[in-house]
Amino acid sequence: MLYYLGGLLTQYFGPARLLQSYAVLIVLALYFGFLFVRYTLPLFYDHLPHDRGREFTVNAEAAKGKPTGSGVVWVSAFVVISLIFVPIDWVKCSVLVLTWIMMLTGYLDDHSINSWGEYRKALLDLFISIAAAVLIAIYLMNIDDGKIYFWFPFFTKKVAVAPWLFVTIAVVLLWASVNTTNCTDGVDGLSSTLVLVALITLGIVFYFILGHKDIAAYLLVPNIEDGAAWAVMTFALAGVLMGYLWHNAYPSHVLMGDAGSRALGFYIGVCVLITRNPFMIFATSTVIFINGGMGLLKVFLKRFFHISILSNIRFPLHDHMRKNHGWSPTQVLVKFLILQILVTVAIVGVIFKIR
Repeated sequence: MLYYLGGLLTQYFGPARLLQSYAVLIVLALYFGFLFVRYTLPLFYDHLPHDRGREFTVNAEAAKGKPTGSGVVWVSAFVVISLIFVPIDWVKCSVLVLTWIMMLTGYLDDHSINSWGEYRKALLDLFISIAAAVLIAIYLMNIDDGKIYFWFPFFTKKVAVAPWLFVTIAVVLLWASVNTTNCTDGVDGLSSTLVLVALITLGIVFYFILGHKDIAAYLLVPNIEDGAAWAVMTFALAGVLMGYLWHNAYPSHVLMGDAGSRALGFYIGVCVLITRNPFMIFATSTVIFINGGMGLLKVFLKRFFHISILSNIRFPLHDHMRKNHGWSPTQVLVKFLILQILVTVAIVGVIFKIR
């Protein structure tokens, strides 16, 4: 909205041209998101459901009774802020709608007295992921001569991908991102801090590399014409997440619930697909995948194939570190954060420089 408003006002008021600067829009979206959530989130505490304690979770009593499902507040704020600050088009609008719907499924589960259950939520994840995968496939075909291409490290040329294969990969990646991010939400600030690293990484990649024609050409990666617009939207989410983290720093006063974690995981997955390099998920979410994903794999193999793996390790891994190694919540947060930063720097270097 502001981007187009700036174009209309520039002829009457010169400084209005700043509203068409992506750098200015990034700063405005980031700060506005942070300040809005920082000062308004406590107003919703009394209207949110309260945590009932998490079965099989270490120190679950510490969270019991706290307001939860706060993702309904700041994900909704993210959608509105994006509509104001991001040069919007049909695909970004669709992503915002699907992110909000993913949040809503989590919030309704947070609010429900009886849990919706794994299979019901998995089915909802599947439907939303398929819708997103198809929309992104159409978007990518529209911007690249009717085909979909991936680009990889060690390859100098793009690799054509059949639409059905892209949709399959996209659905798996989105489902994994949603559920591993959800599983990582068990220590105050852990999931949101790791996601914040992912969002900042993606925002920088969109703005400085993929969205910059000359830099993309120099690094032999495809240019995304509206990469800067994706950066604005990504930093808008980073801003509201910072506002939430302000309240949720240990010891927390409010929890994101499934409403927050599921929407965050979904948005990260979408952005990775927009980059057209599925390996970017390891730059953004390696620790999240190990922490939550190994537990999902362990349960899947045990339940459906009666195969037991990693029997001596408790998952999510943050529970194992707290129960078996005596790590405090702060130690878990700081050490997992350091690991993710180290992995992010290494993988981004490999992805963009090794050809």
